[in-house]
Amino acid sequence: MLELVPPLAVVLLGTVLLLPGHGLWFDELFTAEVGRRPYGEILAAIVEGRGTTGYLADVPPSYNAPWYFVVHTWVSLPGLGGDTSLRVLSLLATAGGLALITRAVTRLTSRAAGVLAGVVLAASPLLLEQAVEARPYGLAVLATGGALLGLVRWLQGSPRGLLLFGLAGAGMGLAHWYAVTALAGFVVAALLLRGRRALPVVLTGAVAALPAVGLVGVNLLNGTGARNAEHLRDTEGTLADLAVEAWTGGSRSFLYLTVGLAVLGALRGAGVRVVGTCWLLVPLGLLLLAETVRPVYHPRYLLAGLLSLGVLAAVGALTVPRAARAPVAALLVACSLLAASPLAVREPRERADDVVALLAARQRPGEPIVAADQRSATGLDHYVRTAAPQLRPDVVLPPDDAPSAADRVWLVRRVIRGEVVSTDDDDVLLGAGLRVVDEYAFDASRTDLLVQLWER
Repeated sequence: MLELVPPLAVVLLGTVLLLPGHGLWFDELFTAEVGRRPYGEILAAIVEGRGTTGYLADVPPSYNAPWYFVVHTWVSLPGLGGDTSLRVLSLLATAGGLALITRAVTRLTSRAAGVLAGVVLAASPLLLEQAVEARPYGLAVLATGGALLGLVRWLQGSPRGLLLFGLAGAGMGLAHWYAVTALAGFVVAALLLRGRRALPVVLTGAVAALPAVGLVGVNLLNGTGARNAEHLRDTEGTLADLAVEAWTGGSRSFLYLTVGLAVLGALRGAGVRVVGTCWLLVPLGLLLLAETVRPVYHPRYLLAGLLSLGVLAAVGALTVPRAARAPVAALLVACSLLAASPLAVREPRERADDVVALLAARQRPGEPIVAADQRSATGLDHYVRTAAPQLRPDVVLPPDDAPSAADRVWLVRRVIRGEVVSTDDDDVLLGAGLRVVDEYAFDASRTDLLVQLWER
């Protein structure tokens, strides 16, 4: 029963984070848009490198492609399909992953170490942030936990562990291809522990990586291979430092405590030190090597490998003198919860739901509602469809421009760093003799939106 504590803990903490009911932001809205399409349409968009609708024509669902098939299956179930259910899918996958990791660490060490490791992961700021968003990182955690448990079973003499390792390892790369670096860490651990006898693990790991390689190949062939490069940063060799800082939510005291205990776990954690150390260092080493060619760093992309940091820290907390183990373990969990606490009061990342609520209250039938850009269109389209379908006849989405014949036009647009993003719609409306008579700002932590009322 104790091994159920970590998954229950992450579900409880995740529920707290979901209670404010903030609307979806662009990445999640993209998930909702693609996931509602039929399987065949999703597959065609992936292979051809095109979007699923006009305003997303240059944003194909090629990255994390399997995620959209999972989402479509999920929302097809009776009673599901709402915004919260998309986030719950990610949360439940994360909980399943923590259950598997807890079980694996328990088999390698002790039940106390396994449960503590799972609880530390459940309270991690980086993991919690990703666990409650409608994106594929929860599936990556689930697959990583399955691959770890499969490896542990194989190390302990169960041949069937190899099958689990292979299937879950393939799922790691399909959930997010950076997770293949953690899969490589598991293979290296098997080689260090079993030498030549680890050949089955090496071969299975190589085969498990092929789906991710194929996914990358599809992105290269359809011309979207470098599409997300602008979101990545060159760390100039400080990737490992930034990764640990991201894991600890920017808390210096928590960072020092985590690193110190992780070093103890790597040095003294009987049973887990080789697996945990390889799980941590191999992904970081591979990404540092890749950084010599191009930027690769984004905190959430490293999540599958950084799980090992929490595991090693938990194990390290139980290697201190017996009288200090409980206080140190409690301090580790408390610091993690404290570092994650700002998530409970964070602002919405985007307020497209509030934009549509305003329009539903103030727009008159026949007055065009124009989305001036891609992000505005994604939120407007989603929330008109789900919350205010009566607005649909008046909605104008890119690539269509604002109509010049209307006397009153509602224009929804982005604001970046305090500057209104200009579009072709401005010229159309100004040329037709309209001017801005009112504005409504919807500031958020990720995307700032502005609703303008233009009148002749």
